[in-house]
Amino acid sequence: MDYKKQVDKGGTKTESYQLALSFLFAIREVNQNPDRLPNITLGYSIYEIFYNARMTCEAMMDLASSGQENIPNYSCRQQKTVLAILENVPTEISILISNMMDIHKIPQMYHFLNNFWLHNTSMDGVYLDENGELAADVDIMKLVRFRKKVLYMRIIGNMTKRASQGFQFYMDNDDRVWPQRIHETVPHSRCSKSCLPGYTKVIQEGNPVCCYDCHLCAEGTISTQEDADHCARCPDVQYANINRDRCVPKVITFLPFEEKLGLILASSALTLSLATALVFGIFVKYRETPVVRANNRDLTYILLISLLLSFLSSLLFIGQPNKLTCLLRQALFSTIFSVAVSSVLAKTITVVVAFMATKPGNRWRKWLGKSLANSIIVACSSIQVVICVVWLGTSPPFPESDTHSQPKHIILQCNEGSVAMFYVALGYMGFLAAICFTVAFLARRLPGAFNEAKLITFSLLVFCSVWVSFVPTYLSTKGKYTVAVQIFSMLGSSCGLLGCIFLPKCYIIVLRPHLNVKGHIKVVKGRV
Repeated sequence: MDYKKQVDKGGTKTESYQLALSFLFAIREVNQNPDRLPNITLGYSIYEIFYNARMTCEAMMDLASSGQENIPNYSCRQQKTVLAILENVPTEISILISNMMDIHKIPQMYHFLNNFWLHNTSMDGVYLDENGELAADVDIMKLVRFRKKVLYMRIIGNMTKRASQGFQFYMDNDDRVWPQRIHETVPHSRCSKSCLPGYTKVIQEGNPVCCYDCHLCAEGTISTQEDADHCARCPDVQYANINRDRCVPKVITFLPFEEKLGLILASSALTLSLATALVFGIFVKYRETPVVRANNRDLTYILLISLLLSFLSSLLFIGQPNKLTCLLRQALFSTIFSVAVSSVLAKTITVVVAFMATKPGNRWRKWLGKSLANSIIVACSSIQVVICVVWLGTSPPFPESDTHSQPKHIILQCNEGSVAMFYVALGYMGFLAAICFTVAFLARRLPGAFNEAKLITFSLLVFCSVWVSFVPTYLSTKGKYTVAVQIFSMLGSSCGLLGCIFLPKCYIIVLRPHLNVKGHIKVVKGRV
């Protein structure tokens, strides 16, 4: 077939001259070599469109027409069959050309193949299927212009058609020929689809580097471009979204008063504080009655006040942590609660000593009185005070932002400073409770006047159950729920002491006053 040669009268741009020259040289080489495309003569039409949409439309209309008038698909002169279009234009012009030529089923070869000439070595010609794709083996050749205008062409790769796998692409990096003055990169090629943002390339073992798999970025990392070689980690204050292509700011979290959980815990603390204050008022009002006098009023007052302060100290754990609350809350609670447990221990030991002193000539009688109880409270509480002072002096708690425990949240919390000192303070309270429970358990069968030991035994059983379950629960939770677990343990153990020790006495004082007489608490001599 013979094709009309048409060069736009407007001329070509200077910078396009070398590309046009290479193109003309390739056409001439094909037509002059009978072994390349037997019985086929290639022609060409060159259009200059000046990157203008209007001129592009006119050129495409002329290309699809055969006469002097631009009437597409109407042939009245020499037939002109267009096999393909080569272009090197901006994207918007390329899309316009593609849309127009798609109507006439004319394939395109984009600008990334501009510098290559595709030549079929199968001696059967170059064929395109219904999708505009190559349907035969092709060689990839590089046309190089050296000094003195010498043109040289050499095969640097090929594409082989395979029935099961489609095309197999090969390029020999060592066999390519580049002029020394030209610093060009190797043409980009691949045998895999592009990896979308959020994925990273993983080279397939045993295959060329252009063959790779796409793996989703790991949690906390993203990629923002196609075919990323690696994923970048988000800053500590951000986390990766579900598509792994963008970092999202983390949500700041703590246990506020306004939240439902914080509101429930704060309301419970205030309610129990009011209940403790009410019990304290009842015992003050009926301080001269046998029930109050028989159970050591001073120890009772100390215990009630320490329980009241224990309930109130739990409020320091709610709200956004700051330097003052972090510094005080653990030490304050540990000291107050140690006073409460020491008071219970003093009451228990007082019951045992009182029983022993009832025997004639027993030397335990000299230990009766306030001095023994006060000594126990001061001695046991002082040890906890020393522990807290050492803690605050060496490694005090401080507020911090935890950005690692939860992937989507920044946890505002108090760092305890020294975890060892925290557990020493907690363990000392447990040690006091264990001693108190043991003494109360051994004294639970004393005669009726001394049966407060039974109530103390049960209250400490509740106390120990709460704090034994606290440790594993505290270690397994994160964020604001860790604080909630400690507040619940504080309220639960304090409530156990308040309810088990004082509720039966309040029942007698308020609802059964006829039992609050000496006759009902007097010890029968025969039983002693």
